[in-house]
Amino acid sequence: MLTTVGIGELLWDLLPSGKLVGGAPSNFAYHTQQQGAFSCIVSAVGNDSYGNEIKEALLKKNLTTDYIQTVDYPTGTVDVNLNSLGEPSYLINENVAWDYISLPKNIDKQIEHTNILCFGSLAQRNAHTRNSIKKIIQKLNDDCLIVFDINIRQNYYNHDIIQESLAFCNVLKLNVDELAIISSLLNLKGLDDKAIIEKLMDQYKLKLIALTYGSNGSILMTPTNVSQLKTPKINVIDTIGAGDSFTATMAMEFVKGESLAKVHQKAVEVSSFVCQSNGAMPDYNNLKT
Repeated sequence: MLTTVGIGELLWDLLPSGKLVGGAPSNFAYHTQQQGAFSCIVSAVGNDSYGNEIKEALLKKNLTTDYIQTVDYPTGTVDVNLNSLGEPSYLINENVAWDYISLPKNIDKQIEHTNILCFGSLAQRNAHTRNSIKKIIQKLNDDCLIVFDINIRQNYYNHDIIQESLAFCNVLKLNVDELAIISSLLNLKGLDDKAIIEKLMDQYKLKLIALTYGSNGSILMTPTNVSQLKTPKINVIDTIGAGDSFTATMAMEFVKGESLAKVHQKAVEVSSFVCQSNGAMPDYNNLKT
């Protein structure tokens, strides 16, 4: 059985219709677990009702809470609004529990057996959590797939966070808006999209890059191969967590040694399923494979 870790933000998405467990690392862990992995989340919640409810919700999804710390800051929340296309905008509240993730005392044995770790830029807005992420990455085995799913939100990024994260990872996932941001940060302007990701792959010795264009398709690239697919025409309910499910599926299929075409196709299928569902963690019993 593959073992995966998602490290970073854990929070409640507060939507007009109610609250849902959110945070890219927890979404990643849920989807890798649904696809057969043992998955865990390294994060923190507050000693409050929201924190207790998050743990209960994760346990109901059969996700372990062993590496979720309780700290003296409130559980994270995000105010979410959806536009007419079901696309979310976020107001992310600050100075919350996941800004203060420490290295769990019981994590070393888990890290020894980790096949895939996923992290992003948002949780690195606070130096405390950023340092914990770095310490965990430094403990990983050399053959671990280290996925940097950028997930740029608001103004919670800078040149150092992006560049250092690229140096730590061997898989990169980003969308076209994030590509524009990092190409500016890293002085890669004036190149077309494929040229930029080729340059990133070469400079940071990456095994795989995924570039997504929302409804306009996606590209997967390795040092020796490229796959380009259109996004299926579907009835979108909301896109919350779709990118995380794409990342999770892509990583799982890639680690299994599947062809790039199959890796890509499966990632598109699962993310399309999530777009046709409510929330980021839909029941896989409804997924037609």
